[in-house]
Amino acid sequence: MRIHVVDAFTDRPFAGNPAGVCLLDAGDWPEVAWMQQVAAELNHSETAFVRPLPADEGADWEIRWFAPFVETNLCGHATLATAHTLRRERGAVGALRFRSRFSGILTAHAHEDGSITLDFPAAPGIEVPVPAGLSEALGVKPEATFRTGALGDLLTVLPDEATVRAVAPDLDATADLTRREGLRGVIITAPAPGPGLEYDFVSRFFSPAEGILEDPVTGSAHTALAPYWSARMGRNGLTGLQVSARTGLVRTSVHGDRVHLTGHAVTVLDGTLHA
Repeated sequence: MRIHVVDAFTDRPFAGNPAGVCLLDAGDWPEVAWMQQVAAELNHSETAFVRPLPADEGADWEIRWFAPFVETNLCGHATLATAHTLRRERGAVGALRFRSRFSGILTAHAHEDGSITLDFPAAPGIEVPVPAGLSEALGVKPEATFRTGALGDLLTVLPDEATVRAVAPDLDATADLTRREGLRGVIITAPAPGPGLEYDFVSRFFSPAEGILEDPVTGSAHTALAPYWSARMGRNGLTGLQVSARTGLVRTSVHGDRVHLTGHAVTVLDGTLHA
């Protein structure tokens, strides 16, 4: 079986967020335990498995995502990586429709400049009190916190970009907090320091309980970030910069209960999976 590693939300290798992509043949899914072992072996924040569907299924492909420790409900960068790989390896054209187990139908549209736009469900946040232990886990007091519904993250607003960049979380405490609160992970975010930059807001993402200490670029988190910042800034069509060590840009726009996420992807490795 061929396996691919793709850097997503970047136009250059060794930046953005790497994802494993396994293109399967039609038929039943492999054993869940095997897919989880493959994801753990690759040890990227996510590995996507995709299989073709019959023409009458309402989608072209079915997709599942695995972090090193668990199967996940939604992943943006691995979906972007999968759409990129299907076009490159299978010659797929037009809009690609992915059926997911937990997040409905997801669509990927390619553009002439090589970028791909994902159509994902929006995850607007509901403000909640700062959970006990969050300030201690992050080492900074948040301005506000929001639960993101089915996405399962805690959107945490900090005062400025410098504070976001400086956060050095206690990952054990963060893992304990997310387990206790029933969360996937913690998003930290702040506005860009001024106008005229290529981005409007910054973020970072931590999900240590799922084996993701810090995710380089988290597409799914932007389904919550885009509605928040669009409402706060009073305009649509924003760009987020995830200020991890690898960094990556996600162009966002909100369309009712959907969010469009746009970025590039670069294949860095093609290989053969022997196990």
